[in-house]
Amino acid sequence: MTNSGAASRAGPPTIATIAGEVGVSITTVSKVLNGHSDVAPETRARVEASLERHRYRRRSRRQPTGTGQIDLVFHEFDSVWAMEIIRGVEAVAASAKVDVLVSQLDGRHRPSQQWLDAVLARRPLGVLFVLCHLSQAQQRQLQRRRIPFVVVDTDSATSASVPTVGSNNWNGGLLATRHLLELGHRRIAVISGPEDVLCSQARVAGFRSAHDEAGIPVDPTLVRYGKFAAHAGNEHATELLTRPDRPTAIFAGSDMQAMGVIRAARRLGLSVPGDLSVIGYDNLPMAAWVDPALTTVNQPVRNMAGTATRMLLDLAAGVEVPTSRIDLVTELVVRESTAAPAHHH
Repeated sequence: MTNSGAASRAGPPTIATIAGEVGVSITTVSKVLNGHSDVAPETRARVEASLERHRYRRRSRRQPTGTGQIDLVFHEFDSVWAMEIIRGVEAVAASAKVDVLVSQLDGRHRPSQQWLDAVLARRPLGVLFVLCHLSQAQQRQLQRRRIPFVVVDTDSATSASVPTVGSNNWNGGLLATRHLLELGHRRIAVISGPEDVLCSQARVAGFRSAHDEAGIPVDPTLVRYGKFAAHAGNEHATELLTRPDRPTAIFAGSDMQAMGVIRAARRLGLSVPGDLSVIGYDNLPMAAWVDPALTTVNQPVRNMAGTATRMLLDLAAGVEVPTSRIDLVTELVVRESTAAPAHHH
């Protein structure tokens, strides 16, 4: 075949096109596509670059033998919250007879190339990312191999091209703060998650909006950011509650932070909700069992995970997904940790 050059370029690129352009064997290109590690890094890079230039995509997915599996990746394991996500994913995967492989990135928000190579070699049906995402180049590596991915992210700012399931954080912040204002609180503090995380900002935006609609100014010194962990809630609350003009209510960014807040209040001899109202966020199963039972924003974590898994399995089966972004509704669950302030100033 002498006319291979022009003719092959007219149709979609084949593995042979790529092999010819880079000057390697078809086997080598196929090894790179399948994530095998026995290709020299320099050759791999040249093959990847050529795949990229030709926007190469597999014709169709080889259906894996036996049951398929999906990869579920957390940026880190936050015990209780991660467990709720795993429950939601597992319920859907099990009924579809799909295995779930769980891993975590030790707190990094972006996986390394070694991690990605291992995934490419496993050829899962798809990958589910929780609070972490891929660089554009990494996204294209998965796309070229027709491995779909979905992000479960509470921060709702992933690009429109990435299918994402989240929840309405602004609304959660609004509902929690409105409840405290309606009870008569006027000095309300908010302890949100890390400042660089969009869901933390969205909840604080909701907190501000509730104040705006009630015509009450927000004291900027009562707005705090920190890790979504009990110790962060404890440290911030200890600082806030030892001030002469302490807040009468604290809205915490997570149920774990709220537990830290309640502990700090107790250690300072303040009763909840007598001296201090506390609201959490997530509605983890234990929120109903702490004492006092925690008023909290129900973020449907398990449901978010199940929805994302169904989306992923649809994509893997070649079904068009109608929307790339689903935000589930957040609602307030009122329990015992909130009450009217003891005395109106």
